[in-house]
Amino acid sequence: MKISDQVTKGPWRAPHRSLFYATGLTPDELDRPLIGVANSRSDLLPGHIHLGQIASAVKAGIRSAGGTPFEFSTIAVDDGIAMGHSGMQYSLPSRELIADCVETMVIAHKLDGVVLIANCDKIVPGMLMAAARVNIPAIMISGGPMLAGRLDGEPIDLTQVNEAVSELEVGKITAARLTQIELAACPGCGSCAGLFTANSMNCIAEALGVALPGNGTIPAVTASRVRLAKLAGTKIIELVEKDIKPRDILTPDSFGNAIAVDTAIGGSTNSVLHLLAIAHEAGIDLTLETFSEISKRTPWLVKLSPSGHHRVEDLDRAGGVQAVMSELNRIGAIHPASMTVTAMCVQDNLANTCVADRRVIRPPEAPYSRDGGLAILWGSLAPQGAVVKKAAIAQSMMIHQGPARVFDCEEDAVQAIVRGGLASGDVVVIRYQGPKGGPGMPEMLIPTAALMGTGLGETVALVTDGRFSGVSRGPMIGHVSPEAMEGGPIALLHDGDTVRIDIPGGRLDIGVAPAELESRRALWSRPHSKAQHGYLARYVRLVCPASTGAILDETGIAA
Repeated sequence: MKISDQVTKGPWRAPHRSLFYATGLTPDELDRPLIGVANSRSDLLPGHIHLGQIASAVKAGIRSAGGTPFEFSTIAVDDGIAMGHSGMQYSLPSRELIADCVETMVIAHKLDGVVLIANCDKIVPGMLMAAARVNIPAIMISGGPMLAGRLDGEPIDLTQVNEAVSELEVGKITAARLTQIELAACPGCGSCAGLFTANSMNCIAEALGVALPGNGTIPAVTASRVRLAKLAGTKIIELVEKDIKPRDILTPDSFGNAIAVDTAIGGSTNSVLHLLAIAHEAGIDLTLETFSEISKRTPWLVKLSPSGHHRVEDLDRAGGVQAVMSELNRIGAIHPASMTVTAMCVQDNLANTCVADRRVIRPPEAPYSRDGGLAILWGSLAPQGAVVKKAAIAQSMMIHQGPARVFDCEEDAVQAIVRGGLASGDVVVIRYQGPKGGPGMPEMLIPTAALMGTGLGETVALVTDGRFSGVSRGPMIGHVSPEAMEGGPIALLHDGDTVRIDIPGGRLDIGVAPAELESRRALWSRPHSKAQHGYLARYVRLVCPASTGAILDETGIAA
């Protein structure tokens, strides 16, 4: 019996069938597996502008394999356009809306399977959260990465645009040069060319096993991407026939594979938030400790922008995520028996995989680092943890101690950076930016770009209870938990307090005695929430700490 039989079979479902026929379906089409095609296409996002073509290919694959596709839409926020203003408060919260939307459409219409089409930061994890939640056969297909731009014969991407703004502020470049950079950096459709959050999550979906090989790296503008979309359409019918569901694929071992790949390629810190949330929906107990343990034993093999000069298209030519997994499998760093949406296990998928370019994918015997590109820190400033992309930090800043320069908003911090208000060795602290305080945990891309653009990126650190864009680079520590809005130690910091960062040791501490902190706590009062109405007000009431993945508490009493 198919799930869709609940809306298509028997005399009591005659009204349902009549409504289906009104869409132009034939009785034969209604008798086939009914497959949802969740498409997040939008005119607002370069990563999503072409997803209509991807959806057409997916639907062609579904039909060729004997299914009937039904396309429906979800929202999609472009983090780059939402950056630096109140729109960024909606970015992370949009993940929950997307998950709810997919859940609603799939269950309300009793679909037999679903293909999830997304490409950018919160949309991919939102759809995967829904897939784990509804647990019907599902497959993710991304729109693929953008090609790098070219300027003066060199590759360029969004990283250079963000940093050029601060270079203009301090007189390093002219306004005309900034215009040249912004026109060249993003040459067309796709998720931005570096290993930012969108491409990190698309690579992770492939490593998790919920997307086909090639999902993370095949460029958006190629025929190969369209063929992969058609294959996703045919594969969903095979998954329905074999009853292979997301929770058959999303296991502790598959999450271990995803974390290993993420740390091996130096992915975005946002991937930690999203993997925690997806695991929660799959009923798997994933913690920051797991990330720390896997990162410590996984070599860093790939160095893409913003950490290096290669882009995702280079990783694709070198063999893609599957080649990275093959290298990790060779040293026993992944679980080869994990099931995937190919209806085969990881080991079978890797059978004919090899590394085509050692300049892009290093062997485990000669890595950039013996441990992974992400690190988890704990200490007196972050009792519940913090996250850092160590792959994007200069070696000289791996251990750092300096006086805190404390700001309660991003704008004040940026002004201090670009107007020369900082000294070498300072630690910029931007607080009240967490899930509740932001609200929505805004990304701190502009401050990090300002540090790099003004030449402070190797001498000044940045610590926040907010988070960072995947485009960010430099000594940046985010997700500090408990957040300031919840009275975490970061709320009690004063200007001049010593902040100690020890990334190899996994520590983030402050030089303030516990008794002094308690005295300050007695004088501290929680600020009024910035969200007093609408969706964000509801979000603030329900959202849990960053250390949980900023999930929503179903009981209505957030942790």
